[in-house]
Amino acid sequence: MNKYLIIPLFLLSFIISAFQYEAENHMQLALLKYQGGGDWYANPTALPNLADFCNKNLGTNFEKDYETVEVGNANLFNYPFVHMTGHGNVVFSDAEAENLRIYLLSGGFLHIDDNYGMDPFVRPAMKKVFPELDFVELPFDHPIYKQKFTFTNGLPKIHKHDDKSPQGFGLIYEGRVVCFYSYESDLGDGWEDQEVHNDPESVRRKALEMGANIVQFAFEQ
Repeated sequence: MNKYLIIPLFLLSFIISAFQYEAENHMQLALLKYQGGGDWYANPTALPNLADFCNKNLGTNFEKDYETVEVGNANLFNYPFVHMTGHGNVVFSDAEAENLRIYLLSGGFLHIDDNYGMDPFVRPAMKKVFPELDFVELPFDHPIYKQKFTFTNGLPKIHKHDDKSPQGFGLIYEGRVVCFYSYESDLGDGWEDQEVHNDPESVRRKALEMGANIVQFAFEQ
């Protein structure tokens, strides 16, 4: 049986219900696996640390282990919050792009974190998913920066990269942010175990706080 499935319309109401956030239920964060040669598997300690931080500070009940899910797989619909990262090329087939689109329109949420060098590839890939939408920079007073933690200047700067100011972009469909893209920030590196990048604890804390904001926003918008 083909693992790349288009979800029938009669399942959409069930999927939307499944995405409703229930703090008492165990859930998993998911990591998006994609084609093209980019290292989708970067930052292996990031999501476990983010799950633990959210459980302690938001009252969530995430399992510490995350799930890896392929873009075109029907299992994508089991995870209301999906994280995507990497340094290089990103390629979505037509079936994968359609599957991701239906997932996002059905209530799912995608966080893309540029680990450096991803930007030229992820933008055309997401354009294939939403040809009618463009990434728009979210203003500093956007609710995503004013959840449990307040970021008056937008995304925190975690790693230098090209020494540009960090930017947070959204794909907005009918008033809902279906995808948040953190650029020139590198939140995922900040979520990793301290010894991986030797970031100061204050920097890691800011990265985790912003990550928690994104998770909270995804479930409550």
